Amino acid sequence: MATKSKKSFGARLKEVGPGALVAAAFIGPGTVTSCSTSGASYGYTLLWAMLFSVISVIIMQTMAAKLGIVRQMGLGEALREIFKNKAVRILLAILVIAAVFIGNVAYETGNVSGAVLGIQAISSTFSSQTWKIVLAIVIGCVALVLLASGSYKGIEKVLTGLVVIMGIIFLVCAICSKPDWSAVVKGLFVPRVPKVDRAWMTVAALMGTTVVPYNIYLHASSAAKKWKDPETDLGTSMVDSIIAIGLGGIISMAIIVCASATIHVNGGTIKSGADMAKALTPLLGSWATVIFGIGLFAAGFTSAITAPLAAAFASSGILGWGEDMKKLRFKVIWFIVLVFGMVAVCTLGASPTEIILFAQAANAFLLPITAILLMVVCNNKNVMGKYKNGVVLNVLAIIVIAVFIFIAARNMTAFVTSVKALF
Repeated sequence: MATKSKKSFGARLKEVGPGALVAAAFIGPGTVTSCSTSGASYGYTLLWAMLFSVISVIIMQTMAAKLGIVRQMGLGEALREIFKNKAVRILLAILVIAAVFIGNVAYETGNVSGAVLGIQAISSTFSSQTWKIVLAIVIGCVALVLLASGSYKGIEKVLTGLVVIMGIIFLVCAICSKPDWSAVVKGLFVPRVPKVDRAWMTVAALMGTTVVPYNIYLHASSAAKKWKDPETDLGTSMVDSIIAIGLGGIISMAIIVCASATIHVNGGTIKSGADMAKALTPLLGSWATVIFGIGLFAAGFTSAITAPLAAAFASSGILGWGEDMKKLRFKVIWFIVLVFGMVAVCTLGASPTEIILFAQAANAFLLPITAILLMVVCNNKNVMGKYKNGVVLNVLAIIVIAVFIFIAARNMTAFVTSVKALF
């Protein structure tokens, strides 16, 4: 029996896809806001938190993709296979729906409003409240058409293209901002948290906006739809994760660098990611708002698609409904998330920065739970067979989980204060 030939690096590069969905999901208005706030408030100091987050994402998403490829199912379905007890299944369903479905319903408002803000930054013609409502409806309808198509490949291609566009735009902005490169290197490799109020909250927000719990469900399910053969496709999925998620991390770091070089050095403040365009005007001229506006639109639109999709994958899987994108129950879940976002933008306006930072920080608390569940699945021999986690991957995953538990515990006081501020 002939053995299957290994794919070349070039062949694997052409198959980049699920990793781009993950990057598209975490590079949203919340990321732009969190990174802009970090750079404006603390300069290059917290770049290390973003670097650690990117490495963590690659580790976690590698396990998620492996699950999808080996078992052709998402994390929700795998949990149902392991835990047969009805009470445990109900508890897990509540946990997943609370962490993923309800969370994404809230995020969708920021996603759609971020895309709207991007268009408004490009042209003042669309700055009125009426245009905001019209744009929210149009953006929502375009997302609806893409999702309703039930075509995974079509959605993947659109989001991959937008991630590449974001990468180019934010990298150009970072280079043009003329940062202090020695300070950038120090910020990346010397972990330090300023001894000021809310600094740990910002660290948690940076990590929470990057290592997103719902992306674990999204990646496992999308990898299952993209690849079928573990022998040849596991290596391809690794290349996909490193390249696409790495690019997503570079985008986030570029935003921090921009804010550091243009706002922090001048002692300025920032209220939202849109303020970055104004700060770049002296460097890029009148095109600053257009360039950053395109990036902000892409960030909002990609997340406006991936958030409903992830909610549908996770909820359908844990409820035992399957993960067929063409099934009515699957469509109903993403439809609720998308429509809520559209309606909220039209009636409530854009999400305040405080709410976005709170939501991202909350993710840092939910991540350890989701990561532990993923590890349980990936170490179960009945589920993964010979592809269950090895020692190295387990050690790396345990380190990531331990750090996130430490960050969550260290951030508890600031988190409680933030909750009180919201209410």
